[in-house]
Amino acid sequence: MTTAARAGAEEDVRRRVPDVGSLMAALDGTNYLADVGLATALFLAVRLPQPILLEGEAGVGKTEAAKALAELLDTPLYRLQCYEGIDAGEALYEWNHQRQLLGIRLAEVRDTGVTETDLFAPQYLLRRPLLQALEHPGPRPAVLLLDEIDRADAEFEAFTFELLAESAVTIPELGTIRATHPPIVILTSNRTRDLHDALTRRCLYHWIDYPGPARIAEIVRRRVPASSGPLALQAAAVITRLRTLDLAKPPGISEAIDWVSALSVLGVERIDPGITEQTWGSIVKNRDDLQLVGSRGAAWLVDGTDG
Repeated sequence: MTTAARAGAEEDVRRRVPDVGSLMAALDGTNYLADVGLATALFLAVRLPQPILLEGEAGVGKTEAAKALAELLDTPLYRLQCYEGIDAGEALYEWNHQRQLLGIRLAEVRDTGVTETDLFAPQYLLRRPLLQALEHPGPRPAVLLLDEIDRADAEFEAFTFELLAESAVTIPELGTIRATHPPIVILTSNRTRDLHDALTRRCLYHWIDYPGPARIAEIVRRRVPASSGPLALQAAAVITRLRTLDLAKPPGISEAIDWVSALSVLGVERIDPGITEQTWGSIVKNRDDLQLVGSRGAAWLVDGTDG
């Protein structure tokens, strides 16, 4: 990539996100509502650039922030869903063994030689999200989402250090691959475990709080246009009260959206205890939680939410 081309790509990104206010407005245009703190953190992640770690409870919009950022930049989003036991092969690349065997057989048929170098060439590589993000041709950098990095183990964290620090990875058979357009890297964590200092030092950090009822209602209205304002406000109030209980899986914004969607399909305009009990399954996703909520009663949840 030439110096002029790189400068042009950087200028394009600066034009799209010239300042924090513009980024907030652009996120709003994708129906993602960010406060000034989150917008500032994302702005710095784009413009420095530097990886950013977004932490917060499940359902506060960490993953959606990455999706919205990719949308407003008009660039691909490469998402790696982390889990216990994930390894480099699932995150970075694997060799296409079936295609390699086919290559060997074709060479035998044609009576031509095949070397190890021939078999471990780029055309036999199955690219996973990390490598796809590094090799993205531009013109703008891709967004790379390492979702729920806390679910992976310490060995996988260490594997990501080269990527985070240098926008590069090393493939033994091919050497080091460096990004011509370093991706915008967003890591998310639900804090199921503490991350290593070596990882957090490489990242900007932002904690996303669970929003208040008014913000939840605004998000719901945008995601469920068919819902009325009063219904969204009442549902947000119920969800907020529900989260004061000691639940194993407190409902998040996604459950609020699901619930209001279900209520809208059912033609509900006002939430009452009866309809709440009928639709528990949209907001309570655990048997013990259901028993706890049931012991308090739907009337307790709905009481005082009409104001």
